[in-house]
Amino acid sequence: MAVTGAFPPSKPDWSNIEVIHRNVLPPRSTFSLYENYPKALSQDINSSCSLSLSGTWKFHHSNNPFEAPQDFEQPSYDTSQWPDIQVPGHWQLQGWAHPHYSNINFLIPVDPPNVPFEGNQTGSYVRKFTVPERFAGQQLRLRFEGVDSAFHLFVNGQEVGYSQGARNPSEFDITAAVAPQGENTIAVKVYQYCDGSYLEDQDQWRLSGIFRDVFLLAFPKSHIRDFHVKTLLDAKYQDAELTIAVDVAGDGPVTMTLVDDKGHTVVTESKRAINGTGVDFKTAITRPRKWSAEDPQLYKLILSFGGRFIVQNVGFRKIEITNGIYRVNGKRIVFRGVNRHEHHPVYGRAVPYEFMKNDLLMMKRFNINSIRTSHQPSDPRLYSLADELGFWILDEADVECHGFATIDRTALTYEEKNLGFRERIELIYGSSARWTSDNAEWQAQYVDRAVQLCARDKNSPSVVMWSMGNEAFYGCNFQSMYDKLNAMDGTRPVHYEGDRETKSSDIWSQMYLSPTELIAQSKIANHGKSLILCEYAHAMGNGPGNLQEYVEAFYAHPRLQGGHVWEWSNHGLETVDKQTGEKFYAFGGDFGDVPHNSTFCLDGMVASDHTPTPGLIEYKKAIEPVQLNGCEGQVVTIINRYDIISLDHLRCEAFIIGDGLKMSVGEIAIPAGIAPHTEATLHLPNLDYPIFEGEIFLQLNFRLKTTTQWAECGHLVTSGQLQLSGHSILVTKESESAPPAIVSTPTSLCITSPSSTWKFSLTAGKLTSWKKGDHELIHGALGPELGIYRAMTDNDVKVDGLDWNEKFLPISQPHTRSVTWEVKQLSSSVEVVVQARLAPPVLSWSFATTTTYKFSNSGRVRIHSQGEPEKLGLNLPVTIPRLGLTLALPPALETVEWFGRGPGESYKDKKQSQLFGNWSNSVDELFYGYEHPQETSNRTDVRWVRANFGAQDGFSFMASHYTSKDLDAAQHPFELRQSRKDYVLLRLDADHHGVGSGACGPKTLEEYSLKPKAFSFEIELE
Repeated sequence: MAVTGAFPPSKPDWSNIEVIHRNVLPPRSTFSLYENYPKALSQDINSSCSLSLSGTWKFHHSNNPFEAPQDFEQPSYDTSQWPDIQVPGHWQLQGWAHPHYSNINFLIPVDPPNVPFEGNQTGSYVRKFTVPERFAGQQLRLRFEGVDSAFHLFVNGQEVGYSQGARNPSEFDITAAVAPQGENTIAVKVYQYCDGSYLEDQDQWRLSGIFRDVFLLAFPKSHIRDFHVKTLLDAKYQDAELTIAVDVAGDGPVTMTLVDDKGHTVVTESKRAINGTGVDFKTAITRPRKWSAEDPQLYKLILSFGGRFIVQNVGFRKIEITNGIYRVNGKRIVFRGVNRHEHHPVYGRAVPYEFMKNDLLMMKRFNINSIRTSHQPSDPRLYSLADELGFWILDEADVECHGFATIDRTALTYEEKNLGFRERIELIYGSSARWTSDNAEWQAQYVDRAVQLCARDKNSPSVVMWSMGNEAFYGCNFQSMYDKLNAMDGTRPVHYEGDRETKSSDIWSQMYLSPTELIAQSKIANHGKSLILCEYAHAMGNGPGNLQEYVEAFYAHPRLQGGHVWEWSNHGLETVDKQTGEKFYAFGGDFGDVPHNSTFCLDGMVASDHTPTPGLIEYKKAIEPVQLNGCEGQVVTIINRYDIISLDHLRCEAFIIGDGLKMSVGEIAIPAGIAPHTEATLHLPNLDYPIFEGEIFLQLNFRLKTTTQWAECGHLVTSGQLQLSGHSILVTKESESAPPAIVSTPTSLCITSPSSTWKFSLTAGKLTSWKKGDHELIHGALGPELGIYRAMTDNDVKVDGLDWNEKFLPISQPHTRSVTWEVKQLSSSVEVVVQARLAPPVLSWSFATTTTYKFSNSGRVRIHSQGEPEKLGLNLPVTIPRLGLTLALPPALETVEWFGRGPGESYKDKKQSQLFGNWSNSVDELFYGYEHPQETSNRTDVRWVRANFGAQDGFSFMASHYTSKDLDAAQHPFELRQSRKDYVLLRLDADHHGVGSGACGPKTLEEYSLKPKAFSFEIELE
């Protein structure tokens, strides 16, 4: 007799394009039911008709779905020996398998819609619960806010259903499967991969499990299924029609009540629902307070039906696009935004509420007004916070599949690979759409993600735009999503960057254009739509640079309406080095994950622990809502860069700043009612400051007048300076005493003044010792040496850094050609002139340099350096990282003082946030440690740092305990700390190369690039 069989016996749901959900209730907006009006107004979910099932579950991990424990869903199955797991959470962060970071590539063999059997890790979750007595006789539902990537649900051994769409909620009616009394068993089988994973290829850690909250919900027989609120303002944006479409099950009166922020009833109305027919309310509201991100005036809507109450934030606002301009309440909006992935350094995407709230509070304090929920819907609790605090939300569907581009990129012909970058991308994106985006078989999968997005978040006033996803090319399925979103809502524009011709998008969206390219694009008239940068200013490592140029373009060209910096936070995961026991934040590859994208997950404006980086401080300044535009006499011109509100909520205080001077001018009156995007003038009192030879700056600080939801009274919104007088010229009075004594040997000079003794190496062509009394000022003979290299930043590596490495720039150094010296009687000094050639090994390029040391009897050393590239040298670098001197100072040096920009780090294209003043800090506090070590902690536009730079613009210094070689070699901070020097490296630079954002975007702009050309600079040490 023949023996036959088949494995698997049927196509698994998780590898079946035809199955998205089984027995899942229709998607609905986020709301909770309450038993009475006061509880509803409290909006406390703990007082709602729900039971949280988050917490400790039992867990079993399998390498594939078929090896998961059989019958584990049965109540009799013994899970007592199973380990615990926390829900919400990811199993890779709780001891099973490991996290895997990928930006673009799929981590499975690409065969859509099929996913592998082996290696499709499966988590089996079990927990018990008892139905609260107050839920008796009601419909019971289980709601999962997010499960990555797909799951089957069982209750008391009975299969209830299946769902996929990792970052969307799923809700099941479990009434028939539940025992009203006694213990019940929930079992959930979660799959790492499903066919939907091909649409979930976001740039993030690939993590699995029940990562958002789980609730048991009780709905009475007559209940509200869903509702949709719209606020339709009139043409003058004064009065409104409030419309509420309520979908119900059952009969009875439906009551709606609108209350203001004082709890006063604005309107209340009842209508009767019969046989489950929907109820529509249309109510005229006279002059409601308008909601905006700058002035989030909220009302509360309370709906009651079937003895239950629902509360919803309502914000009256109207979104429209007129004459190619995106407007809210008739006002042109500039998105000063960020892309926000959900990230916590310990819990991954299972972000605790308070941590998320602190993120949003920090954003407000740093002048950010918009969030793109990259690249998936966020935790539903975020939207209520955004309503209350005030954000423009670009709400994005859970769609991304750019891994298909890797396939088509590697298939390019030789000729195609040699096309320009933009041409190559267009070619790849055009062909990659065939896999899913332009494949009608995937239509239902795409449309489901649009439906889930809109159904859940449609009532949030902060959601002002739908986004259909990210980097998923363009095809017919996006047109279907667009049509569905408009059919469901119709009050918000639809965005999708991949739609290059804006066939299915109301917004023209671009990524990573340079400011020049952006302005050129704004002049293309055929789109007739506003342009936003959904991603720009890639904030990886030390950067981004040239933010100011982008912001100026947003305000100079009306169709350019801002953008969202990539991105809010680094995604490092907290871990411990096994050898040293030191904590660090891991990136791709640190867990043995292959293939990976290394440090590309460290690209945020806050560090992995969500503390601000220097980049965020610079962004706060770039997007400041009050800009100083000039000062003439006692009149200062300012610009209100808010979009909706005046400056009435701010107060201004003024100071006079100079070297050794900080004088209060007092409070300066701000005229009332300054309209958005307009200039105004402030009138100063007589600036009666002391006679002063150096630079003088007027500093204006703008602070909150009163406490808000996001900051205390007195919070500094922005601060700016205007220069009133120029800086002084470096002049040193010559001594009339005898010049220093000099003694020469065949390889050195010894120069002595009454206060100092210097030793100078003739072979090295540099100062090797400087003693003042018994104190040695130069450590280890490492006196001032001319150099052009600094450690690379993440933004250097892919662009300028390639050239630097190819030209052996990191190992370039000066080589002495000749040294001459002379005693100068008239200036009471000894002058040493070094002719040298600064060059690398291997190649022939070089700089011919002349460095003149002037040793004064007063104990000062003036160093003048000049040079130019040698004309006969080939292979000259296109740019150089820096130009200046480096020396080592003794360990006793603990504090650095300077006058110039501070107190934080600054570079020529990342310095506007750092103001002129007198600053002091320890060497350790000067150092900002990036999670991937790199060039850091420069201070630019410095006049002196115990070394006088005088009238020369652009001088910088950097003091730290690490060499450039140390920074280049270390991959993690704990490795860098192992190379810490006990002495201080001081870098004194005449010029430096900007940081740009070349890790993903434009390299350092030409105006901030340091080119190899003739140079001359001078410093004085004392």
